[in-house]
Amino acid sequence: MAFHEVRFPDNISRGARGGPERRTQIVELASGDEERNASWANSRRRYDIAYGIRRADDLAAVVAFFEARNGRLHGFRYKDWADYKSCAPSQAIDATDQQIGIGTGAAASFPLLKNYTSGAQAWTRAIAKPVAGTVRIALDGVAQMSGWSVDTTTGVVSFDTAPGAGIAISAGFEFDVPVRFDTDTLDVTLDLERLGSITSIPLIEIRR
Repeated sequence: MAFHEVRFPDNISRGARGGPERRTQIVELASGDEERNASWANSRRRYDIAYGIRRADDLAAVVAFFEARNGRLHGFRYKDWADYKSCAPSQAIDATDQQIGIGTGAAASFPLLKNYTSGAQAWTRAIAKPVAGTVRIALDGVAQMSGWSVDTTTGVVSFDTAPGAGIAISAGFEFDVPVRFDTDTLDVTLDLERLGSITSIPLIEIRR
């Protein structure tokens, strides 16, 4: 399976529905108490893009995109409008948004990360598909205009010179979600008033 570094049309994804999914096993005991166990260490996102189709042209664009990906065969980029930046939706990206590592004096490569925190609990998400031209990097809070590069196909930041031991490395960025179609069939309904519709077009995040 190949991954196509192309983004699903933004005007359609903006109206889509979906978000993170977790998988938890729950066993109810005879006493009524529960035992819960997380089957997945990380969440996985699902979307239904049928909700973003408003015009016949949108429908044609989705069909063309589906055919070019060979259905479920090839992955692609998807912009999750509810979660696509290293900062809050109303804020501007800053190089100090997310800490991605601490320098050791030897390591020169660090993956982009996004931290989700609520109270004392936190979860860290690996970001594999940053958007080209949006990544900002800082060392100990000082923005770095050069001396580093980012691979937008993997989300790995590489420094020309390894950051010194104890130096905090942070980043700001926009990112896409790597997804694939979760169906090999598009069930299109044609009618005179709406010029066509699709009941459901599921996408699922690709985890590696």
